[in-house]
Amino acid sequence: MTKTTILWADDEIDLLKPQVMFLKEKGYEVITVSNGKDAIAKFSSEKIDVVLLDESMPGLSGLQTLTLIKEVNQHVPVVMITKNEEDNLMEEAIGSQIADYLIKPVKPQQILSALKKILNKTDLVSEKTVSDYRSKFQELFMRIQDKQDQKGWSELYKDLIYWEGELSRANTKEMQEVFDMQKNEANTEFNKFIIKNYKSWFTAEGMKDAPLMSHNVLRNKLPKLLKENKPTFVILIDNLRFDQWRAIQSFFLNQFRVDEEDTFMSILPTATQYSRNAIFAGMTPLQIQKQFPDKWLNDDDEGGKNMYEEFFLENFLKRTFSEPIKHQYVKVTTHKAGQELEENILNYMNNKLTVIVYNFVDMLSHARTEMEVLKELANDEAAYRSLAVSWFEHSPLQNAIKKLAGKDINVLLLTDHGSVRVKDPSKCVGDRQTSTNIRYKVGKNLNFEEKDVLAIRNPEEIQLPKSNLSSTYIFAKEDKYLIYPNNYSHFVQFFKNTFQHGGISMEEMIIPVVTMSSK
Repeated sequence: MTKTTILWADDEIDLLKPQVMFLKEKGYEVITVSNGKDAIAKFSSEKIDVVLLDESMPGLSGLQTLTLIKEVNQHVPVVMITKNEEDNLMEEAIGSQIADYLIKPVKPQQILSALKKILNKTDLVSEKTVSDYRSKFQELFMRIQDKQDQKGWSELYKDLIYWEGELSRANTKEMQEVFDMQKNEANTEFNKFIIKNYKSWFTAEGMKDAPLMSHNVLRNKLPKLLKENKPTFVILIDNLRFDQWRAIQSFFLNQFRVDEEDTFMSILPTATQYSRNAIFAGMTPLQIQKQFPDKWLNDDDEGGKNMYEEFFLENFLKRTFSEPIKHQYVKVTTHKAGQELEENILNYMNNKLTVIVYNFVDMLSHARTEMEVLKELANDEAAYRSLAVSWFEHSPLQNAIKKLAGKDINVLLLTDHGSVRVKDPSKCVGDRQTSTNIRYKVGKNLNFEEKDVLAIRNPEEIQLPKSNLSSTYIFAKEDKYLIYPNNYSHFVQFFKNTFQHGGISMEEMIIPVVTMSSK
């Protein structure tokens, strides 16, 4: 095994021989120098794993040496050793990205602890994460098996997301596989919960036990915000899963205080045409079709299916509030439109309500299906989250939010549905008018594997429209995806491990709605 090499720079290095010998006895290679100039020379010519750097040296100071070291290789950790505890010095050192600092006189064990913390941090974190998850495994298992209500499922899903993130960072393949099995089991039970309860949520009797859903989320969240005498921004990021929200949460926390982090249940199908129209109309798809027949398009109708969101929003505001609400609707589907949003965001402060629909995450999901390079970049759950974070970090939306920092506003962030990574194909046959989505189908002559789907033969039971009397909806369970027999093998491989939406899974249905206010 290759020894860890330490570069120790101190003008009193001869007085530190006991500490140096201690580290050598512990298996470390230690290179010693007495000044900053020699430290830079050794650092540039030798393979150094960590630097111990005296802050106060003649010639080049510790901080000056630190700057030059970072210019050579910014990734090698540096521990600053100092007699000086002045706050400004420590702030400058920390700002220069030191890994740790120690106050003289330093004991051998202090140095050893600092080195272990730096060099073995990943292993220590991984071990602790694995240990903590093992102790939680049985509790999570019991909760999965219990007859959870919708609130219980929401809390369980949040906990699973937490452990998924922790284990992903720990990078332990074996335990990740254990978790994946547990999450799959959770989705199996969640599907049973949805199949048993979903229809009842649209009946007069069952409505009182129904979760917050797409068609009533704005009615539930918006009035309280609009009562306050400040502008309210509703930001809907299409296809934003709860784990993706948690991944980008820090960007918002820099600017805002999270007042409430809640979830709601996307209606079926978990597809933009249904869920987003329902959100803005404050109605179920069937209600929309009946009240605005000229503005609802079925799956087999030609034309854009989300062309009237602004109209639905205006109608909802008129029905819900006794006084007119000065509002504006902004839809972003291109980078140029995002830049225009960033440029104009402060102009929207004059509105009582500004609704922003940002479509990028959904486009990312669909692009990943089509483009091989994106499949490679987002080949698992962790990578998919990372890709969403990278997009948001460099997006005009984040820049627009930064411009709102410090303004006295409310923010309501939500999405219309999530997506699930599909793995298990299921054969389905339909006629020419059958919808093309691979997580749900609607048609009049569907042939499918009953065990793989939830079939709704009377769509009105769940408040869905039908284009003809014999229309049937089927929703893929868990990680299933629906493939026609024609050229079956090709399409199985083409869609396998892609992120899709339209069916039944925690990832698609349990989605974020977050209320924030200015700090």
